Amino acid sequence: MTTLADPVPGGRPGDVERATALSGELAGRGVHGIVLAYVDTAGIGRVKTVPTAKLASAAAWGVGMSPVFDTFLANDSIVTTDVLGSPDGDLRLYPDLDQLTVLAGQPGWAWAPVDRITQEGEPHPGCGRTVLRRTVTEAAERHGITFKAAVEVEWAVGQGPSATGEFAPALTGPAYGAIRQVELSDYTADLLAAFAAQGVDVEQLHPEYAAGQFEVSVGALDPVAAADRSVLVRQTIRAVAGRHGLVVSFAPAVFAEGVGNGGHLHLSAWRDGVNLHAGGEGRYGMTADAESFVAGVLGRLPALTALSAPSPASYLRLKPSQWAGVFTAWGRETREAAVRVVTGTAGLREQAANLEVKPVDLAANPYLAFAGVIAAGLDGLASSAPLPQEITGDPARLDPEEAAARGVRRLPVSLAESVEEFRKDELLRAALGPVLADAVIAVRLGEIAAVDGLDDDRVAATYRWKY
Repeated sequence: MTTLADPVPGGRPGDVERATALSGELAGRGVHGIVLAYVDTAGIGRVKTVPTAKLASAAAWGVGMSPVFDTFLANDSIVTTDVLGSPDGDLRLYPDLDQLTVLAGQPGWAWAPVDRITQEGEPHPGCGRTVLRRTVTEAAERHGITFKAAVEVEWAVGQGPSATGEFAPALTGPAYGAIRQVELSDYTADLLAAFAAQGVDVEQLHPEYAAGQFEVSVGALDPVAAADRSVLVRQTIRAVAGRHGLVVSFAPAVFAEGVGNGGHLHLSAWRDGVNLHAGGEGRYGMTADAESFVAGVLGRLPALTALSAPSPASYLRLKPSQWAGVFTAWGRETREAAVRVVTGTAGLREQAANLEVKPVDLAANPYLAFAGVIAAGLDGLASSAPLPQEITGDPARLDPEEAAARGVRRLPVSLAESVEEFRKDELLRAALGPVLADAVIAVRLGEIAAVDGLDDDRVAATYRWKY
């Protein structure tokens, strides 16, 4: 369960007492410090840490951190908007005690995601977690809809740290191969043990396609908790790898060529305990509301890429015929479609049916990506948007006339193009609010300028170890 109330100075009701009890319990378990974690506009995880004994103080009064990080780039340089990017001001980081987790991969540490408020006690307009929480709350209040969500995490495992920044895969076996599982058996077994100790429900963990690549799929939660979990999962993967003398990269493109790391979003909408993606009279059991929700997501995918594929390296991954989903198309279990309708197997469909949004990578701030997708879907639902004809096979093979007739268009081929689509999309910018929407644009333009003149190989190298 996720704490839904905004933080307040002095602490939410019961938080200080609870934090006091937790700090004693954690100290008894050998936990010395708490990682307070959030994700900035560029998709970089940022943290402050406090001694375990200071958890109650953090729950009551927060921990200070500058708002300047909302306009940090991945290389730690700073851009500005009319509100953000100056050295002035302070924010308070408030831990969500419901998500406090002892880190099995980092003995002596616990972890909690934070919401950020101003020194005056108001929600910070640049806090993506707060924006997503409010988006979910409004969906329940206005439409009677709740969500179940999850983020797939793909990563490349490399041999020990390289002084030159190169990546040497730690695996040699074939894609999805048994050899790969054997080669990193100890690492992945320890990873599963760490996830279990942290209460992370793992559905699958397996070798993937690209060099050194693995993927983990986890159980569904509400969208805020799902975004939290994706951050925790990556922290755990990296920590356990380090204890095995390995390095990991979650970058969209570890190399300029080949398949990159995705961070696909899975989402299902529910009303009164019923999955809208199953048992309906629409295609593949979707209800009319589910079809319109999918249509809403499809219609805004070009602009959504500014949130879901936010790095110049993202566009090295988003290539046709590589299962990255680079066309505005949907299909049942069609892995080349940008939106894959997952029905689940017979007997489980009422629980398992969901949609997968594929043009997403792990440079994305997961809170912003979910907020954008949900806002787009709800707009489609509210307007009863019609869902176009599905596609089968690879949409790259459609001739231009057929593609146009089906509404199948290529997603942006560059970050600059995605920014322009986002600028034009009033609904998505309103969903984030003007402060955060302007920060998204400024940061994306800053990333573009940071790699101006670099070839694809150097772009990949620039972001290889940032995520």
